[in-house]
Amino acid sequence: MSLLEIFSLLGGVGLFLLGMTVMSSGLRNACGNNLQVILERATANKYIAVLMGMAMTVLIQSSSATDVMVIGFVNAEMMSLAQAIGVIMGANIGTTVTAQITAFNLSAYTPLLLFGGAVMYLFIKKSIVKHIGEIVMGFGMLFQGITIMKAAIAPLQHSQGFVQFISNLSNPFIAVLFGVAFTALLQSSSSSTVIFQTFAVQGLLDYHTAVYLVIGAAIGSVTPNILASLTTNRNGKRTALLNLTFNIIRAILLCTLIGIFPRMLDLIQGLSPGDVGRQIANTHTIFAIIAVCVELPFTNQIIRLVQRIIPVLPEESAQAEERKLVYMTGNTSSLAPQVAMNQAQKEITRMGRIAAKNLHNSLDCFFNYTPEKAESVRSREETVNILNQVIADAMAGLSRMDLSRQNLRRVSMMTITVTDIERLSDHAENIVEYAEALREGHAVMSDEAVSELRRMAKDSMDEVNVSLDIFETGDFGRLTELEALEARVDEQEGSLVQSHVRRLMVDKCDPMAGVVFCDMVTDLERCGDHAVNIAYTLHERALASDTYGNGPEASADPSI
Repeated sequence: MSLLEIFSLLGGVGLFLLGMTVMSSGLRNACGNNLQVILERATANKYIAVLMGMAMTVLIQSSSATDVMVIGFVNAEMMSLAQAIGVIMGANIGTTVTAQITAFNLSAYTPLLLFGGAVMYLFIKKSIVKHIGEIVMGFGMLFQGITIMKAAIAPLQHSQGFVQFISNLSNPFIAVLFGVAFTALLQSSSSSTVIFQTFAVQGLLDYHTAVYLVIGAAIGSVTPNILASLTTNRNGKRTALLNLTFNIIRAILLCTLIGIFPRMLDLIQGLSPGDVGRQIANTHTIFAIIAVCVELPFTNQIIRLVQRIIPVLPEESAQAEERKLVYMTGNTSSLAPQVAMNQAQKEITRMGRIAAKNLHNSLDCFFNYTPEKAESVRSREETVNILNQVIADAMAGLSRMDLSRQNLRRVSMMTITVTDIERLSDHAENIVEYAEALREGHAVMSDEAVSELRRMAKDSMDEVNVSLDIFETGDFGRLTELEALEARVDEQEGSLVQSHVRRLMVDKCDPMAGVVFCDMVTDLERCGDHAVNIAYTLHERALASDTYGNGPEASADPSI
């Protein structure tokens, strides 16, 4: 094989991979965010999850993209491992469609596809038409890449060295390993399968060897998912390991079936006599379906196996429990309105305590920073976000009960309080970011500034805790105590900024640290405002009012 032919082969592979990327991008853009919304809402029914994974992968023509999305959702606690494994299995079926498409010989039409796609993409302004043009252009590149590869590898059938190399792949074990390595290198099972198809069509590979290469390709396709999981939490890593485990079991299962029932390959070949490209595509699809059908009933066992390899830590179990509803469980419509209201109040209080703990931990992280403390705050912020959503949904169900006007008002006010509590945790995350900004900028805050922030942080934290006590117990006699704290926090906001300006005037403060100082003062003051809103939620003044903003210092905008 000449150097020019090698360059031609590499160019064909590159054009094919680019076509896959362009086509996948066009499909994703045409579908917008709908795909992610559909995937995010995959139900606990594993059969529906399989169908969703399959449909998603058919649409975007990339099982890796689907799997990486799944890892992201599991990492964000938006999807469980039980849902994830169903989607992953479905993606393994959906990815076989690429080989089915490329089994058609469309080389004569690729110039037309390229031209038509380019015209739509470059000269038509309507976005949906541009996306369709991107898809068509990607198809054209894909088939043109295959055409170039076929022409480049044709001389290899006369190469003694290459024929010898291919003959070594007749050993099933070596063929599977080569399929794993080759696909890991390309990071796409669809791409490697199509290349194996091309070699077979040109007579360089026999069908039986190609079968084992395709089996290995399924394992190698997990490489992008493993790389994507390196920066995720333990559940994200478990998701990538689920995919790897599924495909290893799949490879063992299929090799065993071929060994016991060798005639099954003859039956698959009989579906498309004389068309080895189609035979490989059919094998790829049928094997994926068989693997899913056999392994789907054992998903719980596969999950347990993965959890033994990456054990569930005690803090993970505690976090999972923290993110569940404790009081607003079951069918609230069967409860007396007052009982349901009391349960809602307890649930919101529990969320408030979690957010307050996160705010306290963020302040500790600011004054005594460690990466572990920062990560803990971010993890609990995600917990508060999840509780915000599930409690808001439960409150919506509560509002549909047959409630009096006053109780409807209570539901409305408590729903707003959930938002105030969620904002407290948002400020906690901000405070961690300020601590990190100081370290990244190598800025040092003066001892005087640190002392001032500590005093204001203590008062703001006391204000939050008192407000939650008032919300939980209805002891409005403590509002005087709360308002005194709020007045002190407001007074400190002004005096601390003035102190900061004086320090800047005499160069006693690092400018970068000064920016963080002002941001901290603002966040602490806003935490006090949210605390006042929480404390006044169930006060008679709030329940009788038609506007939000009950306390003397309540913010006009609850989104602050």
